[in-house]
Amino acid sequence: MTAKIRLFIDVPLAVGQLVTLTQAQAHYLFGVMRLKTGAQVLVFDGAHGEFLADVVQAGKRGGELSVSAQTKPLQMPPDLWLVFAPIKKARTDFIVEKAAEMGAARIVPMQTEFTNSSRIQRDRLQAHAVEAAEQCGGTYVPELTDLVKFDRLLADWDNTRKIMFCDEATATDSPMPFEGTTGPWAIFIGPEGGFSDRERTKLRTMSCAHVAQLGPRILRTDTAAVAALTLWQRALGDWQ
Repeated sequence: MTAKIRLFIDVPLAVGQLVTLTQAQAHYLFGVMRLKTGAQVLVFDGAHGEFLADVVQAGKRGGELSVSAQTKPLQMPPDLWLVFAPIKKARTDFIVEKAAEMGAARIVPMQTEFTNSSRIQRDRLQAHAVEAAEQCGGTYVPELTDLVKFDRLLADWDNTRKIMFCDEATATDSPMPFEGTTGPWAIFIGPEGGFSDRERTKLRTMSCAHVAQLGPRILRTDTAAVAALTLWQRALGDWQ
């Protein structure tokens, strides 16, 4: 039987290794999915690829897996960051999940002048990124950073990382489809109220920033994130 369940293991993996499961992982495998000793699962650590593992001990509060073979090498995503202003909880969760599925290497929540949320639960959002990687077959889990203020983020910005700046205020006056050159990139998605005039001016004066059009209609933040990731991946990423 082919293993269908995938599990992220936060320790370096190798063939022949015994993996001790956490209580939450054991509950999922043996309480929710009803696996027994001898069942097989796919595991990955975000650094060494994907492996087949056998259940050698199954309990309500813990268990062990034995890593038996490598099934997939590490597949790194493009060097792309998604920088976005957090919105309502469920829609922020959606953005993080889709960023992980669509190949963002890093996810950066950003506080702008019009951002509604002044804090995030980083651990919870990182868990959503892990779950998305487990579901989509990825071998890499993007890092989710702490919330960072717009001005602080740009003050420390490395200009070799180009910015795809999605500005709803200029939805019809910028090039479409998106065009750019290869290299490190970041997609900037503003809050529901949009970037402020000051923030928009700051981005437009940066030599590394490229304004991108996402169509003739103003999109919600979560929709804009998916649209921008799709455009970038199709033009410069690993969808080509």
